Amino acid sequence: MASAVVSFPLNKGKSIPAIGLGSVLLDGDQSQVVNAVLHAIKVGYRHFDTATLYGTEGALGEALAEAFKNGLVRREEVFITSKLWSSDHEPEDVLSAVKKSLSLLQIDYIDLYLIHWPLRFKKGSAMPPKEDEYLPVDIKATWQALEKCVEEGLIHAIGVSNFTVEKLTSLLDHAKIVPSVNQVERHPVWQQKKLKPFCDAKGIHVSGWSPIGAPGAIYGTQIVVSNPVIQSIADKHGKTAAQVALRWGVQTGASVLPKSFNSKRIAENFDIFSWELSDDDITQLSKIEQHRAFPVKEFCSPKGPYKNIEELWDGDI
Repeated sequence: MASAVVSFPLNKGKSIPAIGLGSVLLDGDQSQVVNAVLHAIKVGYRHFDTATLYGTEGALGEALAEAFKNGLVRREEVFITSKLWSSDHEPEDVLSAVKKSLSLLQIDYIDLYLIHWPLRFKKGSAMPPKEDEYLPVDIKATWQALEKCVEEGLIHAIGVSNFTVEKLTSLLDHAKIVPSVNQVERHPVWQQKKLKPFCDAKGIHVSGWSPIGAPGAIYGTQIVVSNPVIQSIADKHGKTAAQVALRWGVQTGASVLPKSFNSKRIAENFDIFSWELSDDDITQLSKIEQHRAFPVKEFCSPKGPYKNIEELWDGDI
């Protein structure tokens, strides 16, 4: 068993584990997810991240049910994050989407439920959406529907994903419940130097997706694990570049969500709590040239709310 995972407090009174297992599965057998989750629980993971878009809620639910039945872990010991897809933003669709996620996950409540993107699509839209499938964004109405789900006890905390400072500011103008989390791309090559301090000041926890750049995925990149500064620090500590990136994320106050279905890497990624980076390491990492690894141009359209990546990210690219 690896070192026990640490947690960060959330503004709703809950705590979020500092590391979670991502579950994006673009193709392949769902049993990969089941096996990875069960192994991760044995390693020590207690946070599992999924989404309607990923199509892995059912597999995660199957793994959780088996883990609960076999006494590997209790429901109150795990933290489950899922996300509302952009074709379910209509207020009348939010509750049904949450209930569907609960059914697939085989649980009575979701610890954290996020608006996946500040985008709204027509029902049954393709991915990426076609130009005529974009709808006007109404985050206020969607957020109010999520607040009702919290009131009903279906969700314990709500948050957002891929929101900029400007989009969060707009949401905060009318939110009764302040978002608990903003889940965004974050790693040493894109440190969110504008967004992270803003979220800290507002009591919004930052959680990092693709914290090592998803190097093994078809959509991923090697720019994090191949960065010479990260590699040099890894060599100094006798760690991998991925471990340095993950340790940096946690040590700078963000939770991290690496995705792997490989047993060795699942355990390796978890081994970030028994050592730490030095002040000099952090300083060297802070000097890395910054740019987004995942600008997500697929969500920019002449007929959509964001014509280009500058608009999608409000210039923070």
